[in-house]
Formats: sequence, structure tokens, C-alpha cells
Amino acid sequence: MTVLTTPRLTLTPVSLSDFDDIAALWQDEAFTRHITGRALPEEDVWSRLLRDLGHWSALGRGNWSMRTRDDGRYVGSVGVLDYRRAVMPALDAPELGWGIGGAFQGQGLAREGVEAALAWADAALQAPRTVCMIAPGNLPSIRLAGRVGFVTYAEGTYHGEPTLLLERVRFREPHLPPLRGKGDITPP
Repeated sequence: MTVLTTPRLTLTPVSLSDFDDIAALWQDEAFTRHITGRALPEEDVWSRLLRDLGHWSALGRGNWSMRTRDDGRYVGSVGVLDYRRAVMPALDAPELGWGIGGAFQGQGLAREGVEAALAWADAALQAPRTVCMIAPGNLPSIRLAGRVGFVTYAEGTYHGEPTLLLERVRFREPHLPPLRGKGDITPP
């Protein structure tokens, strides 16, 4: 499985040994605020971890655990996913997802991890586009998505809640104009 490094992070495919760190992350209100809106019990975290391990086994991609290179502290996760989410409209390309603990937010670490995951996805998957979904109130993630090339292509719903669906197109036909208008990301 693929290990990625950035100037400040090491990204390793999730493993069982990450469980305690992931469980602690799911207790961090700064992390859960725009994902579930609540902490998750260890049983739910365990199920998510097993799902993510299965991603790597079945698809050769999934979530990476992000740790600081200097001292190995757990920062959060980033991944190239296929969760078959019940989002409308449906996601139809590899999904990028990320999240970091509150103690690490605002330091550019999420961007480092996202850029590394996107570079890996571009090289390994050769997918013409990647997608992500972000809660409309998650302004830091909306800004990060825009900085790495995502634009809004639809407003959808996920578990009855509004969500923004964004895409990052790798290849555009030279004769097509750049995306503008509805696709521009402008935080409310």
C-alpha cells in the first residue's frame, strides 16, 4: 500500500493500530461539527475503520492517516474513496474526503494532505475528475477545495441535509471555456 510524504506529514493507509487516534478524533467537536454534528461511539468508529481497511483491500485506495513527520502525532485523515453514498445527485467519480483535528486546523496541514492525495489519485487512477461533498457551513473546507481546483457543480442532499457537490476536472478540452458561474466557489 502507498505511503505518501509531504514537507510536514506522513500519510499511511489506515490500519488497526490507528483505532485509538481515530476514536479520539471522532470525539473532537472541531472535527465532527460539519460531518456528523456529534461525537461517535467507539462501535461506530470501529465500523468506519473496518470499512476503510476494506477500501484498501478491495479497491487499492482509501483513507490515509495523516501524522506529523517530526513527532508522529495523529492529525486526521484524507482519502480517495468510493463510499457509494446515498447523496442526490449521486457521486459518479472518485471522492476525495478529508478532516483534521481541531488542534491542527488553520496550519495548512489539511491542504498538504489533500494535495498529496490528489497527486496520487491523478497518477494512479487517471480519472478525468474527482468529486467531494462539503456541508454548506464548512467554510474552511470550501475554501480549501477551491484552492486545490474544486468548483461547485450541484447542490444536493445527504441524509436529509443540504450539501455542496464539488468537482475537480483534470482534463478539459482546449476549446472549452473555463468553468464559471454556478461552479465558482464563494462562501456565503
